Amino acid sequence: MNTEALLARLRDELDEGGLRGSFLVRDLGTGREIGIEPDLEFPAASLVKVPLVAVTQDRIRRGELDGAQQVEIEPGRTVTSGPTGLARFRHPARVAVDDLMYLAVAISDGTAADALFALTPPAEVTRTVRDWGITGIAVRHPVGELSDTPAERFSAGEVHLAHSLAIGAVTEGQGHPVPQLDVSRASAGSARAFTDLLTALWTPSKVDPDVAARVRTLMGENLLRQRLAPDFASDAARWSSKTGTLLILRHEIGVVDHVGGPSFAVAALTESRVPAAVQPEAEILMARVARALRDHLRAQDHPRR
Repeated sequence: MNTEALLARLRDELDEGGLRGSFLVRDLGTGREIGIEPDLEFPAASLVKVPLVAVTQDRIRRGELDGAQQVEIEPGRTVTSGPTGLARFRHPARVAVDDLMYLAVAISDGTAADALFALTPPAEVTRTVRDWGITGIAVRHPVGELSDTPAERFSAGEVHLAHSLAIGAVTEGQGHPVPQLDVSRASAGSARAFTDLLTALWTPSKVDPDVAARVRTLMGENLLRQRLAPDFASDAARWSSKTGTLLILRHEIGVVDHVGGPSFAVAALTESRVPAAVQPEAEILMARVARALRDHLRAQDHPRR
């Protein structure tokens, strides 16, 4: 199948599945890429934890922070089932900066991420990432603000109503009355912008090599593997990634490193028209589209592998 026919088919599949998305797959060896609306911006949700930990690690390298520094964490007060990690602790804890970075990426711990944001504000994260030559990623607020959405105002049995409200209020320009879903007010980025970040972390760039190596390790330890991992991880391939989820948004960015073969950066940012909190079909569809793009690019550049 030629590229145009493949992209047309995948766009139809996304539309039939109730998804709109920004996808990009890039061969990190050749720089060749294939995508669907790769420059379409979406609110980033928890994807911002990748630039956050990268900038935090860079500040440790420069001596501005100490990875062993202990941070006091007050006990969580959450009563919802969503947050993981420190938000669910019942007693005060002291956690090192290094360990906060692990928690922020491996289990997408929002409390850990906000403890890091208290040390390195969002504006500094954005500024440093742009100094690395990566444009298109805006980090505008701590992660905790993501928990204050209409979903928290409904009971578990009515959460679909929050999704219905969110779907109905989306504008063509990606504006939204819910601040966390408005690309001009929320932390935001496109598939291309996050692919550029992955490229800077996996190949020589302005990012210090030791900093990049640490972030790659953290992304390789990600425990949330229900989305793209089933289509990319295998005994012959390592999948290192970070997910992002918020109301109607489901994202994942990552790199698949094939043993003895090529590496591909993959970014899949999506928005659903289906009013449901749990959507395994959307997860499967996202992965199938991303895998089809990777397979097509791989067949062109590495036909014998």
